[in-house]
Amino acid sequence: MKKFLMAAAGGTLAGILATGYVAGPLLAQEGSREATVYEQLDLFGDIFERIRAQYVEEVDEKELIEAAIGGMLSSLDPHSSYLSPEDASDMRVQTRGEFGGLGIEVTQEEGFVKVVSPMDGTPADEAGVEAGDFVTHVDGESILGLSLDEAVEMMRGPVGSEIIITVVREGEAEPFDISIIRDTIKLTAVRARTEGSTAVLRVTTFNDQTYANLRDGLEKQIEEAGGVDAINGIVLDLRNNPGGLLNQAIKVSDAFLESGEIVSTRGRNPEDGERFNAAAGDLAQGKPIVVLINGGSASASEIVAGALQDHRRAIIVGTKSFGKGSVQTVMPMRGNGAMRLTTARYYTPSGRSIQSLGVSPDIIVEQPRRAPNEEEEEEDRSTRSEADLRGSLNNDSLSEDEIRQIEEDRAKAEAAADLREQDYQLAYAIDILTGLTALGPNN
Repeated sequence: MKKFLMAAAGGTLAGILATGYVAGPLLAQEGSREATVYEQLDLFGDIFERIRAQYVEEVDEKELIEAAIGGMLSSLDPHSSYLSPEDASDMRVQTRGEFGGLGIEVTQEEGFVKVVSPMDGTPADEAGVEAGDFVTHVDGESILGLSLDEAVEMMRGPVGSEIIITVVREGEAEPFDISIIRDTIKLTAVRARTEGSTAVLRVTTFNDQTYANLRDGLEKQIEEAGGVDAINGIVLDLRNNPGGLLNQAIKVSDAFLESGEIVSTRGRNPEDGERFNAAAGDLAQGKPIVVLINGGSASASEIVAGALQDHRRAIIVGTKSFGKGSVQTVMPMRGNGAMRLTTARYYTPSGRSIQSLGVSPDIIVEQPRRAPNEEEEEEDRSTRSEADLRGSLNNDSLSEDEIRQIEEDRAKAEAAADLREQDYQLAYAIDILTGLTALGPNN
């Protein structure tokens, strides 16, 4: 016992001595760092006082401090920002799915305001704003050099008022103006419909209602089709979906996975990382899935696409997604404001980060773009066949039911051809599911 105590005492003493040997320089460095921080804070105070006392016009101290805080946060990355009490309130309303504005999700890229995506059915969408557009002017006034929050503030206004934004678009030689009438934006998180034998789930955003809308919409389509065996698969359309709530992305992924990891997050400290796993249960009941993405699919959309891709639960079709692989935490601050701070990166089940890289489709399919004012050429689809010839013989090998089935199949094929003209990527996705069904369950 005495030896143990002595050894313990000796070990403690040695530890103290060893620590003391290096603690001096470390403590000195820490003290120097703190002194530098306090010096910088004193400098900030000096500048604030000089501006308040000597600027050519009287300033609002509150706005000046908020601008300084906003500048500090925006210097970190494009997604960290300070939210004034009004902005924080607007954000809470947006996650519930109704707010006033244009209906576009924007980010900042090298000082330029870039459209991540227009939201379905909103004034911006109907006016022709596209993902990837760069907004340079608002009502004739340049927004170059402004912070993202300042640019967004210029785009806000009363419902019913007109705004003219100047847009630079890839493939267009000159900037052009788009007129938009501001409106109350009521987002339907998921729109469900059936195209032929395929259930199409158009997910426009990830708000509080997304998973519930998706579940109810899919169940309704299956019921109207006459049961799950009557559909050949599901198209999950995430194009131009700018993202939203992380927990909703996890729920939507979980809806089609029986088990396994959905997404993991890793912050500054390894112990703060989290992993989210799927629970048993597949709303699609094993039916094949095609996920549509494009350059406007960001954040939560990429979590879903990445999870289903890594688990080989879905075929990803379209073009490369936006590449926002970071997680923002909204922290309430005094005075009813809030701070949106990037606190982690997220990783797909295979451990890949999509930050700045995006999700790459399994099959790349571009959406053909028609040039503005392009005249459509009328195509004469009418063709003559044997049945059109006077006096042609009847087909005596088929019953009336068989002939009716052939005509129904032909009508479906013609509807699919029309869909290709309207939405080539969606038609391509449906063709994949049709092909998988034709091959049968064992192929």
